[in-house]
Amino acid sequence: MDQILNRALDPPPPVVPSRREQFAVFARIGLLSFGGPAGQIALMHKELVDDRRWIDEGAFLRALNFCHFLPGPEAQQLATYIGWRIGGWKSGVVAGTLFVIPGALVILALSILYALAANLSWFAALFVGIKTAVVAIVVQALIRIGSRALDSGFKRLLVFAAFLALFVFAAPFPLVILAAALAGWFAANARPAWLGKAAHASGDASEVAGPRPTLASLRAVLIWGAIWVAPVLAILALLGPDHVLMDIAKFFSTLAVVTFGGAYAVLAYMAQEAVTTYGWVNAGEMADGLGLAESTPGPLILVTQFVGFLGAYRDPAPFDPMVAGIIGAALTSWVTFAPCFLWIFALAPWIERLEHARRLQGALAAVTAAVVGVIANLTLWFALHVLFARVGRIEAGPVSMSWPDWATLDPVALGLAVAAMVLALWLKWGVLRLLGAGAAAGIVLALIR
Repeated sequence: MDQILNRALDPPPPVVPSRREQFAVFARIGLLSFGGPAGQIALMHKELVDDRRWIDEGAFLRALNFCHFLPGPEAQQLATYIGWRIGGWKSGVVAGTLFVIPGALVILALSILYALAANLSWFAALFVGIKTAVVAIVVQALIRIGSRALDSGFKRLLVFAAFLALFVFAAPFPLVILAAALAGWFAANARPAWLGKAAHASGDASEVAGPRPTLASLRAVLIWGAIWVAPVLAILALLGPDHVLMDIAKFFSTLAVVTFGGAYAVLAYMAQEAVTTYGWVNAGEMADGLGLAESTPGPLILVTQFVGFLGAYRDPAPFDPMVAGIIGAALTSWVTFAPCFLWIFALAPWIERLEHARRLQGALAAVTAAVVGVIANLTLWFALHVLFARVGRIEAGPVSMSWPDWATLDPVALGLAVAAMVLALWLKWGVLRLLGAGAAAGIVLALIR
C-alpha cells in the first residue's frame, strides 16, 4: 500500500523535519486554529514559514492560490499540501487530519451536550443571543469576501444573478455554481477584462514544460476515492439504501464536491436540504450549529458534523440514539474531509500548470463572485429565521421565496441583532468575543423576562 501511494505522489524534499516534530507542530496548529480561514492561514504562515522555514514564502503563496481553486476548506487543504510537500503523502495525512481532529472532537462533545440539554430553558436562552451574533458574523463575512472578490461590473452582475436565482427562484445551489463557472470560463476566453484581477492570468496549462503527472494523479484518485466511499458501501450493505446514515453519506459527499468559496457558500444550501428535505434539524438549530462551529478550532465546515449527529440521533434504529449520533457525526466528517485529501494528492503535482490555466482561473474567479451572492442569500435566510417566529414561502409561477409573518417579529432578537452588528462592524469585535457577548445577553434577558 505504501509503495503504491508513494509512486502516486512526487517524492518529498531531501531534508524534512522528523515525524515527531511534524506531529507536534501540526497538532499545535490544529489546537490553535481559531478565527476562520484568515486566522488559520496566518497561524500556518507564522509557524511554517516564519518560525521554522519548512516552506518558503513563494511556495506558501502558490499553495494558497492552488487551494483556493479546490472545493472544501482551503486552510485544511493548505495544511495537507504543506505536509505533502515536506514529507510525502504520510505527512500530508498527518497535517490534514490534525488540523481537523481537535475541532471535530469539540464539536462532537458540544453536539452531545446540545442533544441532552435541548429542553432546558437556560440552554435555549443561551442560544437566543448566539443566533443573533451569528447573523452579524455572516454579514461580516459577506462584506469581507465581497470587498476582495468584486473588482468588475461582470462580477457584481454575477453576485446579483446568484442571489436572485437562490432567494427568489430557489434554484439548486450546484446549478448556480456550474452556471457561474461556465460564465467565467467563456469570459476568460472572450472578454478577460470582465474578470478584473483574474484577467492577469496568462497562458495555459499546456504551455508549462515537463512531463504531465497524469498516472500519478490517476493512482491518487483511485486510492483516495476508494477510501472515500468505503464506509458508504459498508452502510449500504449493512443497513440498506433507505437508512438515515445512507442519506447522510450521500448528501455530505455531494456537498464536499460543490463546496467552492468556503463553508458560508454552502450553508444555505445545506440548511435548506437538512431542514426541508431531510428534517434533520430546524432553522433555529442550524443557526445554533453555526454558532458552535464558529467558537471551536478547525474549519467552519465542521458544522456539518453537528447536523449529521442530530440527524442520526433523532432516527437511530437499530442503534441507541447516542451511538447512532456518534456514528452519524463520524460518517459526516469522513465524507466531508476524505475528498479534501483526494483533491490535494491528485492535483498537487499539477500546481505549476494550474497557475497558468487562464480559463480555469476565469471560471473560479466567477465562482468566487457568485459565492458573494450565495452568502447574501444565506445572510437573509438566517436573519429571517432568527428574527421571526414564523417564516413561510411565496409560491407564484417560477417564484419560490421565503417570506416572514411580520406579526411574529421578535423585538428582543432584533435589538440583540442590531447590537451585534454594531459590535462586529463598527467596533470590530472578534468572533469568540461576539459569541460570548451574545450568549451572556441571551441569558440575562431571559432572567429579566
